[in-house]
Amino acid sequence: MKDFSFITSSSPAYIESLYQDFVKDPGSVDPEYRKFFEGFDFAINGDLPAVRPSSDNGTTALAGLPPDFDIQKEISAYRLILGYRNKGHLVAKTNPIRKRRDRGANLDLAFFGFTEADLDRKFHAGHRVGLGTTELRNILNHLQNAYASHVGIEFKYISDQTKVDFLTNAMEKEFTKDLPLEKRRRILEKLNQGVIFEKFLHTKYIGQKRFSLEGGETTIAALDAIINTAGSMGVKEVVIGMAHRGRLNILANILGKTYEHIFSEFEGTAVMDQTMGSGDVKYHMGYSSDVKTDEGKTVHLKLAPNPSHLEAVDPVVVGLARAKADILYNSNYDQILPILIHGDASIAGQGIVYEVLQMSKLEGYYTGGTIHFVINNQIGFTTDFDDARSSDYCTSLAATVQAPVLHVNGDDAEAVVKCVEIATRYRQQFNSDIFIDMVCYRRHGHNEGDDPKFTQPGLYALIDKHQNPREVYTHFLMEDGNENARGLAQEMEKKFWADLQERLDEVKQNPLPYKYQQPELAWKSLRRAVETDFDRSPDSTAITVEAFDKLFDAIMQWPDDFKPLKKVEKIIQDKVRLFREEGKLDWATGELMAYASLLLEGHDVRMSGQDVRRGTFSHRHAVLRDEVTDKPYNRLSRIEGTTAQFRIFNSLLSEYGVLGFEYGYAFASPNSLVLWEAQFGDFCNGAQTMIDQFIAAGEQKWNRMNGVVMLLPHGYEGQGPEHSSARLERFLQMCAELNMVITNITTAANFFHALRRQIKWPFRKPMINFSPKANLRLPDSYSEKAAFTSGQFQEVIDDVFVGDAASVKKVLFCSGKVYFDLAAKQHKDGVKDVAIIRVEQLYPLPQKQLDNLYRKYNKATWFWVQEEPLNMGAASFLKMNLANINFGVISRQPSASTATGYMKVHTQEQSEIIETAFGI
Repeated sequence: MKDFSFITSSSPAYIESLYQDFVKDPGSVDPEYRKFFEGFDFAINGDLPAVRPSSDNGTTALAGLPPDFDIQKEISAYRLILGYRNKGHLVAKTNPIRKRRDRGANLDLAFFGFTEADLDRKFHAGHRVGLGTTELRNILNHLQNAYASHVGIEFKYISDQTKVDFLTNAMEKEFTKDLPLEKRRRILEKLNQGVIFEKFLHTKYIGQKRFSLEGGETTIAALDAIINTAGSMGVKEVVIGMAHRGRLNILANILGKTYEHIFSEFEGTAVMDQTMGSGDVKYHMGYSSDVKTDEGKTVHLKLAPNPSHLEAVDPVVVGLARAKADILYNSNYDQILPILIHGDASIAGQGIVYEVLQMSKLEGYYTGGTIHFVINNQIGFTTDFDDARSSDYCTSLAATVQAPVLHVNGDDAEAVVKCVEIATRYRQQFNSDIFIDMVCYRRHGHNEGDDPKFTQPGLYALIDKHQNPREVYTHFLMEDGNENARGLAQEMEKKFWADLQERLDEVKQNPLPYKYQQPELAWKSLRRAVETDFDRSPDSTAITVEAFDKLFDAIMQWPDDFKPLKKVEKIIQDKVRLFREEGKLDWATGELMAYASLLLEGHDVRMSGQDVRRGTFSHRHAVLRDEVTDKPYNRLSRIEGTTAQFRIFNSLLSEYGVLGFEYGYAFASPNSLVLWEAQFGDFCNGAQTMIDQFIAAGEQKWNRMNGVVMLLPHGYEGQGPEHSSARLERFLQMCAELNMVITNITTAANFFHALRRQIKWPFRKPMINFSPKANLRLPDSYSEKAAFTSGQFQEVIDDVFVGDAASVKKVLFCSGKVYFDLAAKQHKDGVKDVAIIRVEQLYPLPQKQLDNLYRKYNKATWFWVQEEPLNMGAASFLKMNLANINFGVISRQPSASTATGYMKVHTQEQSEIIETAFGI
């Protein structure tokens, strides 16, 4: 909103004329000024008859005003109100340790044209803040209490007036109310629990890494308040993502994990269950529980497992929340609440936070709003915030999505609780993101073995002398003047020491009762994969002839009132003609048939990525557009006999965030097929953190399976070093312990079976498929109907062109696109003594099938042929893992770059590979 400095400096006559214009016709003045004058009229109406009709022409005249009424001063008073609303956060006392720096708020009286003499002058502008006509002194005190005490709120950039009104009402009318005694008891109880936990650890496990919450224990009271408020507003589940600082404390005091459970991990007495993996450190593990709110409502809590890569868990949490909303709550986002707990250094420095924020309002990634809670330690590992960000605040990126920020002093437990209650109500009412920036401190170093005085001696000299939040709040209650408050403080002080002694004496705790959710029951029905599972794929991926016909017809038609673009209509008619005349399906049709068949069997399918509805290479056309109305039509939305849904979304231009979201979605939906497709496979390394820390290692670290599918367009076609390689070698290097499935498939039917196999397996594995590009339309990749209605996924495809195996002198085994180049020469030249074998699945390596073929072609010399340079592709992986087959390698020369940027050089290199393969 305008601050009206322009109007304040104008002459009284001009101001009066502008007001007269408003009275005659409100629509004739600027909307911002109209809003001001509407409020001005309201203020006058409180004390005087606002208007009187003119005897001359019946129009409305300026209200009768007291003789000392000064409209310029009134507008200045309103500017003061706006000033505090907009910039009070810059002077708020939010730092519990040291004085804040001057950020040029310009909130002194003189800036608004006032002097000390004006403080006792009455102003009608007081109505604007609910005080009525009152002295400027009272208005100023009220504004300072609302906007510049221990809380400062940023919301100037919000354009939705209903949100602005909600926040101003919360700060100006509700915030200053005293809390009831029972709520104070609850706050002090949670502070006690938070401090007891840290004291217990510091006593029993001196020097051990625990990434303590000391200095930020108010977080426990804050999370408790969020859960209680959310539960009272219909939230049934809260999903939390956070890094390691304070995680153990939150596990104990919010999720109810017992001390015994936590500290058996500290002491190494926990029974190591390595049946599903090698484990992770204690402050990375996830946990779930059911808690009772103070109103007796049950809320399901889930803390997602995370790596040390700060903020990497953020997209996983929102993806998980979206899946839960879709599956359990019929996409009612009011029933599930994601909370992301950030550090000040990481929220400012990690770009993934921005990616997740940009998802917050998008159809495919919407979760009804996330509460972002920042534990602001004012420091990174050893880095001061001056070196950690350019913005005023670590939360400044909130403005990009018009999310308000409540900056609050972490030592003021009541202020923190009030802030999170406002935030929870805001999230539930507006289904939008909101931030709480709790400014506190870190009592120890980055970990308990680190000395922070090496780098921040001045800051830590202050911290050493500073009381913890429990002591601060207890002191506040003792000094409050309220006898009940003093009694509460004394009672809870005794309880604190008794509870601490109980913990030190290792008195046994009862774990919270827990009831498994439907997705968890689905996970429990699955089992861990074993090596024999990969000897041969299941037969159950084929579909019946009746299902095939039904699904093919369904995806090739659209409603009568829908008019697709002529060019698209022809593309689909060509697919129908291909089937009617040749009995074949192309790649894209085979893919859609896989999704459609899973829908028919009751399994949801979700897919996202850049341009996936059409497909990067204009092949999928899963969603059509009406050429007249632009209305979308989902081709898999009219499959008779199913209630399952095909959800497909074009994503924002992000790899890291979107892949993380889909991993999180698959995390909560074991019976759904969840896919992410890269625009080009080359770009997937933008999501390398997600691949390394979650997809490749998640099952081993956290005992959590995941069936997410990555489709990575890959193949050397002369498009240069950024459009040729999805870095097959990197994925293969990470393969071990049956952790994921790597495929490079050549036929539509085999792709169909691979996708269905993801759901038909009695376990879940991430599948990374290196997809075709130009070969999407290659006739040799098409498959006949029988290949969909019988058989299963083929890990290895033998050569049917050669006749007598005994006459084969050479075997070229390969994967993906290069097969078609080799086969073209073989067929053209009629070569019968060279067999070409396709390895469609590179991991888990189909060892037994390859051994059988090695015995079949026992007189032949074997060569692995790949398009990639020798230091890339599958060559080194196969040399390490295929020791019982003696083979050579034919490839491009080792290269620092994946591919040449020159088509002529590419063509020459490709020709040399093929010629060498047949000529060597």
